[in-house]
Amino acid sequence: MASDLQRRKIARVFSAMDADSDGLLTEADFRALTDRWTALRGAEPGSDAHALLTAVMMGWWATLLAAADPEGETVTLADVLAVAVRLSSMREAVAGTANAMFDAVDRDGDGEVSAAEYGEMITGWTGSHADTSEIFALLDSDGDGRLSRAEFADLWFEFWAGDDNDARGNLVFGRY
Repeated sequence: MASDLQRRKIARVFSAMDADSDGLLTEADFRALTDRWTALRGAEPGSDAHALLTAVMMGWWATLLAAADPEGETVTLADVLAVAVRLSSMREAVAGTANAMFDAVDRDGDGEVSAAEYGEMITGWTGSHADTSEIFALLDSDGDGRLSRAEFADLWFEFWAGDDNDARGNLVFGRY
């Protein structure tokens, strides 16, 4: 069973993914999320950036649906929480999603996520711009102004699979 911490942080991400706010995730919600990300990036259909962002976002949908109910058409918050509870023993699977998201966030392809790219990720998920400089500084443990792929993967794992109130990864999607 998901802890209160897991419920709070994952509910925020679920809400951001639920484009029509009906309490269910559907393929249409993930298409809307994909459209939000591609528009934010100015990624035109047919471009490499559009293909990458579409693959990452729609891959999330396929993964969540398969984990929740492969025969169904919707995913509930309870479904996502049930998956999250199992993730602590699935580090490789979480690393795979972290790598895919890292590639989507690393706009310039330099192998690092800058504060600006992180801010763009938050805007892509939530649909609104927020000042993320304070949170980015907390995530950037070595203070070099960038998140490496390894740093990002560790933070991603802490968010999705962790249950430590003090873990920096809890802030990956901003304050909850």
